[in-house]
Amino acid sequence: MSSSRIEILNDGGLRHDARRPYELRSTSFQLNTHPTAEGSSTVTQGLTTVQVSIFGPREPRQRSQASHDKAIINVEVGVVPWAQGGGGIKRVRGDKRLQEIGASIRQTFEPVIMTHLYPRSEITINVQVLSADGGILPTSINATTLALISSGISILDYITSISIGLYLKQPLLDLSFLEEQDLPNLIISCLTNSNKITLAQMETRLHIDRFEEMLNLGLEACKVLKIEMELIVKEQTEKIVERMNVKSIISSNASGMNIDE
Repeated sequence: MSSSRIEILNDGGLRHDARRPYELRSTSFQLNTHPTAEGSSTVTQGLTTVQVSIFGPREPRQRSQASHDKAIINVEVGVVPWAQGGGGIKRVRGDKRLQEIGASIRQTFEPVIMTHLYPRSEITINVQVLSADGGILPTSINATTLALISSGISILDYITSISIGLYLKQPLLDLSFLEEQDLPNLIISCLTNSNKITLAQMETRLHIDRFEEMLNLGLEACKVLKIEMELIVKEQTEKIVERMNVKSIISSNASGMNIDE
């Protein structure tokens, strides 16, 4: 562990942003935030905000890449020019960190998207970092899950993701950028119904006992995130159904008026 530039935990057991060790950052989930995408979402965790847009399934831009029995998955990751915060990424195309995030997202979702339902097609996951203060990859994964659900593309289950750090013997959930820089940390994503781990990334070595403790804590946090995400999806679905019912009533009334005339 590097020498700390911040006080990780104060005498009262609070972190530098006044959270408890197991407390998640404030979260915000929004659906359908891109006007032309098949599905989209914007997720904020703490001071990190990511928008994910789904394009497709559609004909591949390069037909030679098409697969006759499944869709191919492309992931694009960028940082908007007005993005706030550093978060360890650069606003340049080809930045290594952005490439790593894109590869991790693709690795996470390829086994979960039912690509066999969309043969000879392409699904593009476009990730835009709007602000960065730690947890870019977990926030991107959570936003991708919601964007895929918004698009109607079939997936096996919700995938949720979280970061876990270790300060001395104390695990910490949902790290800020400064905590990421100073602490050994683990990023996991999982299928919450089965507890199946779809991604586990460690920047440093951890003792097996500590790893298991952090992993179990992360799994519980992922379940909490899924509950919050399901509520947002349910609210959005109810709004859509309500709009459809209103349109149906208006259409029926209009038809009745025509008949009377």
